[in-house]
Amino acid sequence: MFDLTGKVALITGGNSGIGEAMARGIGAAGAAVAIAGRNQVRNADVAAQLAALGVRTLAVQADVQNDDSCRAMVDTTVQGLGRLDILVNNAGINIRKAPESFTLEEWRAIVQTNLTSVFVACLAAYPHMKNVGGAKIINIGSMLSIFGASFAAPYAASKGGVVQLTKSLATSWARDNIQVNAVLPGSIETPLTVQAKIDVEGHHQRVLARTPAGRWGVPADLAGIAVFLSSQGSDFITGAAIPVDGGYSAQG
Repeated sequence: MFDLTGKVALITGGNSGIGEAMARGIGAAGAAVAIAGRNQVRNADVAAQLAALGVRTLAVQADVQNDDSCRAMVDTTVQGLGRLDILVNNAGINIRKAPESFTLEEWRAIVQTNLTSVFVACLAAYPHMKNVGGAKIINIGSMLSIFGASFAAPYAASKGGVVQLTKSLATSWARDNIQVNAVLPGSIETPLTVQAKIDVEGHHQRVLARTPAGRWGVPADLAGIAVFLSSQGSDFITGAAIPVDGGYSAQG
């Protein structure tokens, strides 16, 4: 049920953190994997590590802040690996400070990377996914898709938008057997979040106090949900936003 042999996955931001962990999980389940990101050296390094494990891979240099680059990323994957069955929209950025301190340029960069690129990549992937008779899209949201945060207004807005976009695409593309779901990571120790422990006073302690699991997550905690949502085991699940947070969002 969870065998992905013969499938092709494209993972944005796949060269580190959550994206890399998802790439490893999906590759281990049998899929070919395209690792996309701005840093082609890192893309190639992760792709080589996966290839050493027997995974068919492709390193794709892409800047999701650029619409043309985002579309080309999809075309390069299809040309290089033959098809597209799984799209993981994971690339993201954040800036932490008070709302009134943000410039419009910072707002636009965050929203472009975290939300607009998801829409562009999905639209570019759609005809290829329809072509293969059905596919899976996994969009990466956040706990800030649900909760507000005084230090991350543009990020929270973008991640809330990811969930609503996911629901809209899911309802539209169900007719084409394309399931679209969102994953909402909790506090996961990645290069993007580690700095929050330093920048936001008391953040680390608040996370531990609210998380029933009693720890921060690690990227590997996201590998299983990626495989599940990529597989036929999730064929009747679409439009969902699934927390992977150690119980953080369940806590009153």
